[in-house]
Amino acid sequence: MHRRDFLAGGAALGAVAGIGPRAHAADEWPQRQVTIIVPFTAGGSADLIGRLIASHLQTKYGVPFVVENRGGAGGSIGTGVVAKAAADGYTLGIGTVSTHAINASLYAHLPFDVERDFQPVTNLVQFPNLLVVNNKVPAKTVPDVIAYLKANEGKVNYGSSGNGTSSHLASVMFQLATGTKMTHVPFRSTSEEMNNLLGGHIELAIDSMTTIWPLAKTGQVRAIAVSTPKRNVAAPDLPTIGETLQGFDATGWQGLYAPAGTPRATVDKLAAEVKRILREPEVTSALANVGGDAVPLTPDEFAAFVRTERAKWAEVVKASGVRIE
Repeated sequence: MHRRDFLAGGAALGAVAGIGPRAHAADEWPQRQVTIIVPFTAGGSADLIGRLIASHLQTKYGVPFVVENRGGAGGSIGTGVVAKAAADGYTLGIGTVSTHAINASLYAHLPFDVERDFQPVTNLVQFPNLLVVNNKVPAKTVPDVIAYLKANEGKVNYGSSGNGTSSHLASVMFQLATGTKMTHVPFRSTSEEMNNLLGGHIELAIDSMTTIWPLAKTGQVRAIAVSTPKRNVAAPDLPTIGETLQGFDATGWQGLYAPAGTPRATVDKLAAEVKRILREPEVTSALANVGGDAVPLTPDEFAAFVRTERAKWAEVVKASGVRIE
């Protein structure tokens, strides 16, 4: 057999058997360090879930999964890093209701397109935001909070984990629903926000239960209500905001993304492994302890869910009149 015939036959066999370089890509991934970009500073709920997933993926695959915090601009800086990364499965990102649903209509200019520049992998967790006040505020119920805000019109400072984050917009929603007015004090993370709440520099916040609930359980801040339609299993005695303000719903979520163009076989492999991780009893329990509910989805299911979320939050942003240039 001539050499060229041998090579041609080998190429054909490889194509039939699916053993060419591209076919091997998903099986071979990962062969080196994978970086997971968290678009917020360390200590917040996105950071916690990112590190939890990274730890389990590293154990599974035996290569480093390194979390890199790139905070700023309501999560847009770190999200932009993921959008521009090589589509090879070695850069992933944590996306949130803020970065992939709210910001598209909240920000006048973004350095990426949330629909075009990302490949959704899977939803990770859904959780309530928690309405909390510092212990100097006398309010103990949602009606108490409303009365306190009306008695101190424009004088109450509320925090958020950044302009355009779900904590910011949830508080805007609360003001719209109650006809009250507060002063917004944005921070770079939920942990920084909570430090200022504990220090008395702000009076109120509506932010991730995943991060805040441990502070509430120990009495460092006073929990008033959750932002989801239903009460949370971690705090069944805590009412919902919607029990006072009908229809109020500011559910948070976080998911895993890859840059657009990442091989679908790699995406599917990663989604399946993350689904397995999220169903491990110790992971489910750890998330439930801080109010989180693991909700893994297929890449296509996650993409459809996020499109629905974008439409919902676009209406909220429009009604609120908030626009960040």
